Amino acid sequence: MTGRRLPVRWRLTIVYGSLFFLTAGILVIVNYLVVKQIVSRPITSPVAPVAPGPNPAPPDEIILLQVEDKLQSYRAVVTGSMLAWSILATVVVGAAGLVVGWLVARRTLAPLHRVTETARRLSGSTLHRRISMDGPHDEIKELADTFDSMLERLDSAFDGQRRFVANASHELRTPLAIDRALLQVALADASLPGGLRPVRDELLASNVRQERLIEGLLTLANTERELTEREPVDLADLARSVLQQHGTVEADLEPAPAMGDAILLERVIGNLVDNAVKYNDERAFVSVRTGDDREGSFVSVENTGPEIALGLVPRLFEPFRRLTDRTGSAGGAGLGLSIVRAVARAHGGAAEAVPRHGGGLVVTVWLPPF
Repeated sequence: MTGRRLPVRWRLTIVYGSLFFLTAGILVIVNYLVVKQIVSRPITSPVAPVAPGPNPAPPDEIILLQVEDKLQSYRAVVTGSMLAWSILATVVVGAAGLVVGWLVARRTLAPLHRVTETARRLSGSTLHRRISMDGPHDEIKELADTFDSMLERLDSAFDGQRRFVANASHELRTPLAIDRALLQVALADASLPGGLRPVRDELLASNVRQERLIEGLLTLANTERELTEREPVDLADLARSVLQQHGTVEADLEPAPAMGDAILLERVIGNLVDNAVKYNDERAFVSVRTGDDREGSFVSVENTGPEIALGLVPRLFEPFRRLTDRTGSAGGAGLGLSIVRAVARAHGGAAEAVPRHGGGLVVTVWLPPF
């Protein structure tokens, strides 16, 4: 397994410092060899003749040996001192090289930090921001300009998505509402033949399914981006509001403060409870819990039902994907848990599901700490 690599700034600093150490080391070796060669040259000097007297001077050979010993000691002192001071200078220069490398790397990487900070601050509503880097046309400016071009394309795409959702909201909801009203008025006559009443009920039920499908698609499209406006909410209060429509649901509602969109979060809890009721069995057990811990606030919905293999659970969060053994009493579009996951991610949280022991499912939505 590959270990974690050092940051680029540290790697550049090590490269710059290593170059300083290498250069200083080469200079020390060259300097040492040159000085050693110079001081190691033999020194020759004529010896003056010795005058006769009662105490004759030592022979020439003894004088030469004494001089040679002094020279060897002097050479050792010179080369040793030179080597020690050179090594000390190498360490000082290398340390200075590390400091200089750290500062140079900081200055070199500053434009990249600017690109990173801009990317970190981006969301679906701030794609209009640009880096707009000045300076020479080098590789870093080319990277910044490329990033700005990508932001321009993303901004256009998100703007087109917002316009599409707004237009679809009007163009799709209005005709369905009109169709439902026409069906209700035209087929509400008491003299309507009995054979047409099942057709009327089927048409109205189909209309309701189409409205729910469109509502789910629009909600999913609206929540596939980060929220820009948030307010304090309590998941326990939202759960109580949802459970007023379900009298047979067990509840353990501890305070679960969070920041987000109350309408979307209530829709999340509603989808979880609706799914738990729809995809149940004869045991008809549904439980809702809320609370908070170090990881954040959570809402968890548990229900009985058919056995679900662990490997099939991720499919439940995919749009229009439903397990065959969970569709018997559904009549839904398969968007419930997709919307749950999209809303959780838009709030910076997550949604997870695990099979329940004995059959059924436990779905938990986590939101960041308040």
